[in-house]
Order: sequence, then C-alpha cells, then structure tokens
Amino acid sequence: EVQLVESGGDLVQAGGSLRLSCTTPGLTFDDYVMGWFRQAPGQEREGVACISRSGGNTNYAESVKGRFTISQDGAKNTRYLQMNSLKPEDTAMYYCAVDLGKMSSVQALRNDHGMDYWGKGTLVTISS
Repeated sequence: EVQLVESGGDLVQAGGSLRLSCTTPGLTFDDYVMGWFRQAPGQEREGVACISRSGGNTNYAESVKGRFTISQDGAKNTRYLQMNSLKPEDTAMYYCAVDLGKMSSVQALRNDHGMDYWGKGTLVTISS
C-alpha cells in the first residue's frame, strides 16, 4: 500500500514562511506526479502546486505563484512545498497526493479527484 507522510504545518504570522514535506516510502519520483492541495474550512479542496515525474515541470495555482515553490530532494526521497510571504487566506489543511497513472502535472493541479493516494494532511495556520 502506498503511504504518503506529510509534515511541516504550523502556526505562523502573515509574511512568514513554512516548508512542507512529503515522503513516499517505496516509491521513486519517476513513479508518480505529485501535487499539493489544500482545503480551508467551508471551502472546496484546491490544487496548489504540482510537480512532474521527472521534476522538470512544476505548475502552480495563480493564488500562490511567486510565493510557493515545489521542489524535490532525491537523496531524501522527499518533495517539498516552500511557502513564502504567507497570507491569512493560505490557512488550510494541506495534503500531498500522488498520481501513478498518466496525468501530467498540469492536469493533476486541476484534477484532485484523479489522484490515487493521499496523505493525512498537515495544518497551516496564518495569523494576521
């Protein structure tokens, strides 16, 4: 069974930074497209950032472009979401998810229901 382990959520002030991590024991980067998604209370889940199998392509929601960066560390088999200039509206539960099929990172960003496996989430709270 595929497991995803997220970490890094915290309470920070607006303007601060956080780095979320997602590890996928048993998988290598070439196995999957990975995405970060978030869901705020009372709102629908939305795609935040996705990275292709090779890591060469990354895609972002308009609301986070220029502030968030998705990256990877092969030695640690971990993919990250670096979040800078955080705003109160970034407050949400953040999930990493993987697609083992044929979606591109562009497709994955807009197709959370198509992702195959999900982590349990990590809470990000931004105070004003």
